[in-house]
Amino acid sequence: MRVLVPFDAERPKTRLADLLDERERSALARAMLADVLAAVRAAGGEPTVLSTAPIDVDAPVRVDDRALTPAVNDVLADAVPESPVAVVMADLALATDDALAGLFASEGDVAIVPGRGGGTNALVVRHPEFRVDYHGLSYRDHRRIAEEIDADVAVADSHRLSTDVDERADLVELLLHGDGRATAWLRDAGFELVVEGGRADVTRSP
Repeated sequence: MRVLVPFDAERPKTRLADLLDERERSALARAMLADVLAAVRAAGGEPTVLSTAPIDVDAPVRVDDRALTPAVNDVLADAVPESPVAVVMADLALATDDALAGLFASEGDVAIVPGRGGGTNALVVRHPEFRVDYHGLSYRDHRRIAEEIDADVAVADSHRLSTDVDERADLVELLLHGDGRATAWLRDAGFELVVEGGRADVTRSP
């Protein structure tokens, strides 16, 4: 299956600016991208990175500096009439081959992995008329779009694919459950888990 992996090469992970400087955010983003590409390949997918700028990565790169929605929709318009396309976000650092293989095998014209907070972390598109809309509550919008074109929808419920790394709390999940490059990068950078008030948090050694 063709798998599109969107990646912001210029201003990645700005919501982690209180914890990481620009260089560190870029390094973490690259590590997560490498983890996702490895998982996609292990699941039998053929990844292409949809990047906002040229990058050196072990996969084909399609450069498109437009917003995510039109960039992805151009790929869907070209490809889906011939074969299905999956879209897997580059910050799903907990993704495994088993989780992705389950998504790729999902039934339905459109299979969606909802993210926490109403986003869409991954999807598989088989219907030639389906187009994405990543603004706002995209999970709800994608279900509505599928309904409007009479497309069957499958919802893939996966903790590993529903966890995208954007904020401080997401680093907790990465340190708890991850074992890839991104988790190793965090530990090498001095991050570790602490428990405060009965809840896990992260701290960073000097």
